[in-house]
Amino acid sequence: MEQRKHWWNGKWGRLARKDIYLRTSGDQWYVEQRAGGSAGTSHFFEYDSEDAALNMIRALLNGPEDWRELSVRPPR
Repeated sequence: MEQRKHWWNGKWGRLARKDIYLRTSGDQWYVEQRAGGSAGTSHFFEYDSEDAALNMIRALLNGPEDWRELSVRPPR
């Protein structure tokens, strides 16, 4: 699975941190919505197209949080 994009709400700490990831594998696209950092809880969404996954991400980013897109290392 290849990670394509990552957003973070800019907050530190298990209770405040939120992340959203866009990943792909073959023809499938995956969105992970995570709360609580690496040890937190995640919700996963699966899509057949990048556009559908990005529509979900736009909906998740809409709100009071100050989301930041973090850089992702290109695949080797």
